Order: sequence, then C-alpha cells, then structure tokens
Amino acid sequence: MSRLEDPHDGDGPAWRHRALSKSLSAARSRAEQRVQRLLDAAFDLIDERGTTEFTIQEVVERSKQSLRGFYQYFDGKDELLFALLEESIRESAADIRQAVEAESEPIARLRAFTIRLHEWCEPLGKRRKRGAHNRFPLSEFSLQIAIRDPERVAAVMGPISRLLVDLLDAAATAGAIHVADTQRAAVLIQQTVMYGWLMNRLVPNPRLRVTAEDAWAFCLHGLGA
Repeated sequence: MSRLEDPHDGDGPAWRHRALSKSLSAARSRAEQRVQRLLDAAFDLIDERGTTEFTIQEVVERSKQSLRGFYQYFDGKDELLFALLEESIRESAADIRQAVEAESEPIARLRAFTIRLHEWCEPLGKRRKRGAHNRFPLSEFSLQIAIRDPERVAAVMGPISRLLVDLLDAAATAGAIHVADTQRAAVLIQQTVMYGWLMNRLVPNPRLRVTAEDAWAFCLHGLGA
C-alpha cells in the first residue's frame, strides 16, 4: 500500500480529503441558502412595513424554516438586523466604487464618491435613489448599534472609508486638493454626508434640505480645491 493510501497516515488518503471537501462544500452551500432565505424574508417584511417591528417567528414562517434553524445562524433579532445592515452597506460600497471607477480625474472621482454616498444616505420614502430595499429602518438601527458597539459598525464601514482615503491621497498627490491629513479629511466628509439625512428630517421645507450637490460643494471648499 502506498503512503498516500495508508490509513494510518496522519494526513489521510487523498480520496478522503476530496470526499470531505465536497461534503463540507455542499453543507456550506445549503447553509448559505438557508441564511439567504432568512435575510430575504426579513427584507420583505421591512419593505412591506417600513419598520423593523417584526418578530423572529414571522421571519421564520415567511422563510419556511424552523425556529431552531434560525438560532443555528443568529443569536437573536439584533444579529439578524446587523446582517441586513451589513448586506446594505456591502451593496452600497460596490455601487459607490462602480461610480468612482467610471471617472478618471481625481476631483471627478471624489465628486462621484460624495454624490453617490449622499444618495445612499437618503433613504426616505420615494426619494430613495439607491438600493434594492427600504433602508430607512436600517439607518435608524445603525444609529442604535453605533452607540452600543461603534467598533463593529466602523469595521463594516471599513471598505467605504478606505476607498475615500485612497481617493483623497491620490487627489493630494496630484495637487488637486490641499489637505494636511487625508484620513481626518475623510472622517469629516463622511460625517458631513452620512448624517445629512438625519438632520434633513428636522427641516420641514424640502427646498432648504441639504442636497448631494450642496454636500459636495461644501466638502470641495473644505478640501481647498
């Protein structure tokens, strides 16, 4: 018997590794499908009701799964909502990057980032421009979780934050903007844009609310461009 087929070999025969790999891959695929059905069901409930006021049992019934199955993947409702928030942020990050990559000049790329981020952060009713789902309830949830666990939210926002820093570094290197600290500038831009939707809710006259172009003009001035 060859070493490869030796049952006493600590590494095990190659066929065993192949069989186990296929088994694990199949199990992972089934688990991913079950989780996706739970996420889809929760998104459907949010879209229908415009709120996160639903029960785990309603999600389970709509996804045609068991309560026991739900708790195999999520510790509770907050964990489910955070997963929905992550999905929404992942979708927005991909869309923002696509908008940026359609431009070639440093300032145009920064503008594309700022405008598209503002559109993603304006989730109110029919004025929503981006995304497959109603993000307003998740935006409210994000504020709650940010207070309790800011590091977790910051980690999820990481790809968007890093993209902005890269854009600012490139623009500074090209001499298109004049800032001493691009990381701090990135924080200021994100804070200016991302929470504009919250403050806009306090402005009763729609014509006085901050638009994407308003936010970009303000940020551009701050960058010394």
